[in-house]
Amino acid sequence: MGIDEFRQQIDAIDSQILELLNRRAEIVVRVGEEKAKGDIAYHSPQREEEIIDRLTRENRGPFPDRAVTGVYREILSACLSLEQALKVGYLGPQATFTHMACMKRYGQLAEYIPLRGIGEVFNEVEKGKADYGVVPVENSTEGVVSHTLDVFVDSDLKICGEILMEVSHHLLSKDGEKGRIVKIYSHPHAIAQSRKWLEANMPKVALFEVASTAVAAELASQDETAGAIASELASRFYDLKVVASRIEDSPYNFTRFLIIGQVPCPITGNDKTSILFTIRDRVGALYRMLEPFARNQINLTKIESRPSRYRVWEYIFYVDFEGHDEDTRVKAALEGLREECLFLKVLGSYPKEPLRAKS
Repeated sequence: MGIDEFRQQIDAIDSQILELLNRRAEIVVRVGEEKAKGDIAYHSPQREEEIIDRLTRENRGPFPDRAVTGVYREILSACLSLEQALKVGYLGPQATFTHMACMKRYGQLAEYIPLRGIGEVFNEVEKGKADYGVVPVENSTEGVVSHTLDVFVDSDLKICGEILMEVSHHLLSKDGEKGRIVKIYSHPHAIAQSRKWLEANMPKVALFEVASTAVAAELASQDETAGAIASELASRFYDLKVVASRIEDSPYNFTRFLIIGQVPCPITGNDKTSILFTIRDRVGALYRMLEPFARNQINLTKIESRPSRYRVWEYIFYVDFEGHDEDTRVKAALEGLREECLFLKVLGSYPKEPLRAKS
C-alpha cells in the first residue's frame, strides 16, 4: 500500500473523529439542560478526572498517554464552553508560567482572567467572579511561594486541585540574534534558575529583574538589544524569536500550582490533603503534632513553617499528606492533632497529580 492510500485512510479516520466529537458535544448540551433543571453545578472536575484516568488506563498505544490527557483536556474544555465558559483567575499577566498551567488544566476555551497579585486571585474567586483561581505554591529549585501560604490563613476558599508543570526557560529576542543582546530581563526566579547558563554563555550581559517573565518578554519586544528569559508561550504572545532553548540549570525544574475554589472535592481514592496549624511553645511540641500521623500510618509529603503575622515567635506550619479528610484514618489523625495544637485549618482534600517530565 502506498503513501496516498495511507493518507486516504487517515482522512477517513479524521472525518469519523470529527463526527464523533460533534455527537459528544450534542450529548453534553443535553446534559447541561438537565443540570439546569436540577440546579446542578455545570462544572464537575471530579467527572473530568474520572474520564481522563479511565482513558489513560484503557489506552493501548502507540498514542502516548500524555497526548491522551492533552487532547481530552481540550475536548472537555470545548464541550464545557457549549454550556458556559469556565472562568479562571490566575496570577498574571498573560504568557506567564501560571497562565500556561491554567491552559494545561482547563484548555484553550476557558475564560482566563489575569490578576496582579495572589491576594487578588483569592478575592476574585471569593466574590464569585471566577469559578477557580490558580496560584503558584512552590518550585523544585527555588522553594515555597510564601505569600500563597500566608493568604490561606484568612481565606475560606478550598484547595480543589494541583497542577505540576515542568518549567522550561528560553532566551528570547526580537530577531533571535544572540550577539545583539546587551541586556536581559526576567523574573528573579528565572534568572536564578538559569544562572550557570548565563555565566557560561552571556557573562558580560547586564541582567535586570522585573515582576514576571511576561513583563520581560514585553520589554524585549520593544528593544532590539534586549533579551528576555521567558516561556515558549511568551514568544508567541510577544512575537519574539528563540535565541536559546531550555537554558534552566536543573533538568528537573518543576513548579506546583494550587487550584482554589469554593466547593470541596469528594473522595477519589488518590487524594492529598493540605492543612495549616500552630503549636504551643513547649518541649517536644512538633513531635506531638506529627505523632498522630505516624500512629495512623499517614504519609506526610511536605512540611513548611512560616512566622505568624499575629504573635511574635509563633509559627504556622503548612503540611501536605496523603489521603482525604473524609478517610477514617485521616479523621483520627486530625482529631489527635486538634487536641495538641492552638489552631488547625484544613485547606482542602484534592486529587494528586502525577509527576511527569517531558520526554
